[in-house]
Amino acid sequence: MSHLLEINNLRTHFFTREGVVHAVDGISYTVDRGKTLGIVGESGCGKSVGAMTIMKLIPMPPGRIVEGEILFEGKDLTKASERQLQSIRGNDIAMIFQDPMTSLNPVLRIGYQLTEGMRIHLGMSKQEAQERAVELMDAVGIPAGRNRLDDYPHQFSGGMRQRVMIAMALSCDPKLLIADEPTTALDVTIQAQIIDLLEQLQDQFGMAMLLITHDLGVVAGVSDDIVVMYAGKIVEHTDTDELFGNPQHPYTEALLGSIPRLDDTRRRELANIPGLPPDLVNPPSGCRFHPRCRYATQICVDKEPPLAPYDGGPGHLVACWHYRDSREK
Repeated sequence: MSHLLEINNLRTHFFTREGVVHAVDGISYTVDRGKTLGIVGESGCGKSVGAMTIMKLIPMPPGRIVEGEILFEGKDLTKASERQLQSIRGNDIAMIFQDPMTSLNPVLRIGYQLTEGMRIHLGMSKQEAQERAVELMDAVGIPAGRNRLDDYPHQFSGGMRQRVMIAMALSCDPKLLIADEPTTALDVTIQAQIIDLLEQLQDQFGMAMLLITHDLGVVAGVSDDIVVMYAGKIVEHTDTDELFGNPQHPYTEALLGSIPRLDDTRRRELANIPGLPPDLVNPPSGCRFHPRCRYATQICVDKEPPLAPYDGGPGHLVACWHYRDSREK
């Protein structure tokens, strides 16, 4: 069975006065129907740019897809016309953006913003779209949805605005939902509610999901597989249980070490990754993580490690010259 989404050696660069920003620099992964892929990494690692590239929403210029394929149901979106993309965006592929307050139009009523996509893509009448909007608001847990169609975004709390964004994304029954940091601006309790809601809605609608976050805790119980990105590249890719139980890249190991654990009886200090993420205009030679890695040797400086299978687990890919050695030190 073919993959719903297949990314092959995708490179998205930004051409600025300071130089070329290698925001996404040769990433490859797949998403299957009904499955969830989590993409994690520090801010600035290329997670969101990669997602925006899928829907060709990056500003061009200065952005440009310089190489690679984005195959959705076998069709290469990098070669699609703007008219073809308009029929796909919001219909077959929907996206929940990071900040619901800036993603929602402050001068348009919630009802109009919820129904616009259904009227364009599904050909619904105004009345039909409003009834569907009420159903979606109920589905995402917004009380008295019918009475709130005439409200403006500022009349909703942060958590409720995020629920509106989820309802908008689901309005046309997409085959793929891209959730870009869907819990970033929310408190911990609301974060858990949103993640639970996404899981329930995924089961209900049978869609695939691409969940982008900097928080490994968010993807732990949701994703089937996880991609770890650093400085525009994928450094590790495996299923969720394998990643948490047997991390192989030093960066993944450090990310996991920075998460507090309730079962840590020794009360160890949380891990700290020294230094800062690299400048993507002039990225480091070799392995881009080597300036911050405690296992780095000269080969890490001289030569970039390939993303290759790890012997210990099927389907486990890691880009590190010393992944075996690092576990033994």
